[in-house]
Amino acid sequence: MRILEFLSKYKRNLETRIDDISVAVTSGSVSDMEQYRAMVGEIQGLSFAVEEISTLLRKYDEEDNE
Repeated sequence: MRILEFLSKYKRNLETRIDDISVAVTSGSVSDMEQYRAMVGEIQGLSFAVEEISTLLRKYDEEDNE
């Protein structure tokens, strides 16, 4: 598997996890404030990772098109 395919699939998996956690938070599945903070922290970390991967993919695409 090429690295770009891997990164794209990994990014999709991270986005799916973000969506799953967001649904859990907004549907009232959180039992207490500690769990809420943990879930929000996970969303923040995953969002950062998604942005970093997106930036890498965008830079590669721009270099490839030059």
